Amino acid sequence: MHKLLVVDDEHDICDFVKNFFKDRGFQVFIALNGEEALSLVKKERPEIVLLDIKMKGMDGVAALKHIKEIDKSIKIIMVTALEDQDKMNEAYKLGACDYITKPLVLDYLEQAVLKNLKG
Repeated sequence: MHKLLVVDDEHDICDFVKNFFKDRGFQVFIALNGEEALSLVKKERPEIVLLDIKMKGMDGVAALKHIKEIDKSIKIIMVTALEDQDKMNEAYKLGACDYITKPLVLDYLEQAVLKNLKG
């Protein structure tokens, strides 16, 4: 069973994505901020993380950096409502493997997750 961590400060989005992937056989964890994400990464060692860029407190780019320090093998897909190329470039330099934009289209999200699990 694949382990997936969803990190977003919008609880509704977390629940929506969790239910979608749970129905597809994933074990899904939720974090509402970067600090929770780091704790879950250490405890659960997910294979893939869906990480929102813009969050209160520790933003997604900072969380990405810390996650990669914990485990470089974790695949991280950035989720953004912004067309902020500078932030995305920084995320790629720190080890993000992909990104998807909000509003989330579940088919695209599923394709991105499956592609990066194989890759």
